[in-house]
Amino acid sequence: MKRTFLLIVAAVLLSSGSCFAQSVTKSKSVQLTVYSGGFALVRDVRGVTLKKGTNSIEVEDVAAKIDPTSVLFKLLSPANAVGILEQNYQYDLISPDNILNKATGQKVTFTQFDINGKTLTESGSLIAPPANGGVVIQPDSGSIVLRPYGQVSLQKMPEGLHPKPTLNWLLHAADAITQDAQISYITEGAGWKADYVALINKDDTELDLNGWVSLNNDSGATYSDAKLTLIAGDVRRVRPVMKAMSGMGAAYASPEASVAFEEKSFFEYHMYTMQRSTTIRNNETKQLSLLSASNAKVRKEMIFDPRRQWWSSWWYPGRMDMDPGAGYDTGSYHKVNVVIELQNSKENNMGMPLPKGNIRVYKLDDDGTQQFIGEDSIDHTPKDEKIRLYLGDAFDVVGDYKRTKYSKVSSNVIEESFEVKIRNHKNVPADVKVVDHVWSDWKVTQSSAKYEKVDAHTIQFPVTVPKDGETVITYTIRTSW
Repeated sequence: MKRTFLLIVAAVLLSSGSCFAQSVTKSKSVQLTVYSGGFALVRDVRGVTLKKGTNSIEVEDVAAKIDPTSVLFKLLSPANAVGILEQNYQYDLISPDNILNKATGQKVTFTQFDINGKTLTESGSLIAPPANGGVVIQPDSGSIVLRPYGQVSLQKMPEGLHPKPTLNWLLHAADAITQDAQISYITEGAGWKADYVALINKDDTELDLNGWVSLNNDSGATYSDAKLTLIAGDVRRVRPVMKAMSGMGAAYASPEASVAFEEKSFFEYHMYTMQRSTTIRNNETKQLSLLSASNAKVRKEMIFDPRRQWWSSWWYPGRMDMDPGAGYDTGSYHKVNVVIELQNSKENNMGMPLPKGNIRVYKLDDDGTQQFIGEDSIDHTPKDEKIRLYLGDAFDVVGDYKRTKYSKVSSNVIEESFEVKIRNHKNVPADVKVVDHVWSDWKVTQSSAKYEKVDAHTIQFPVTVPKDGETVITYTIRTSW
């Protein structure tokens, strides 16, 4: 009868001594500095016992995504007592295929099973590993067995395999010593980002702001009772880093919630140090309270800026040789943007450097229920800087924008006339800023409303539109180049 067999993972009987170094203790303390770019610096303190002469030590519970070129080994004291001869990163891990690949030439026992449940156990030598296209065994008696189905057992573990990625050092000690050593390295797979939740009051004049840190760890290691530091800023690295983590939605905490991080400047970045230790497990996303502010004054604005997208895509410095009026039409744009603005200052109950992140804004309705009204993102924002958040578009306030006249005065001079209509369907007046974008050498030759020069290429018309009413603005701009 033809027999069929099933290949089972290789079973290994460990008869040799342990491959773990006994001269290094488990971690005594861990400091973890996580960067917003998706990587972290690990500083791990361990006890080391060395004999006089050459010593080999191993540390196996390091991050799986370690950058081996970043490893630094340092005895905390005394200085210059130990010399580093070699430093190795060993990542050939224990697996059935790796065991069989390294066991070529060893004695093995293989057990085959037939469909009737009978077993046949033989001893022999492994003469070809899986890497060569399939296992080949030379039994002590009988024919060579190709790709045997069954269970293969080895008497000892092949050398050079590790259950986890392992750091190995060859050290020379002038004298026998027992001392603490710090092992530092950079690992990918750890990152953080900030998320903010704001609650605005009924009058749109003040808000409470809570900041959260979403910390992600898939570096391949767990950091127990770690002292955590976060670095915010654009830290340059020569090689590309992994993509930043995907975050969780932020929760809202009361303004009385305790602040968990202390902030201070560091180089040209900002450092946030957690005031207690925390355990950061592998494959975990953790949320931590970053900051809390209450009763920060805020100003709501309505902006009608119909040429914004067209202008930003058309104009750039040096492009003054084209006629911006040719074929231009924005008559179909009616959106009035809703923006809130606040100052990140101590006088405004804030004043902490804010890492970049998303801000979600809520507002209490007449029943006291929180309702989501929009979100925007901010870049790294120092203290005393202004924050502007575009939350959405107004429902009851709309606008029309059209060019009513275009003439070419000369080869390098044009004149354009515009008409803007803002309609307010609310039962209260609405303040709206009408924005237009200009270029080259320009001059407003006629305007039905007062305007402000925001910068060299932007003007705005602040208007108040009566309830259930309409305001019309007309103006003419002469441009030369």
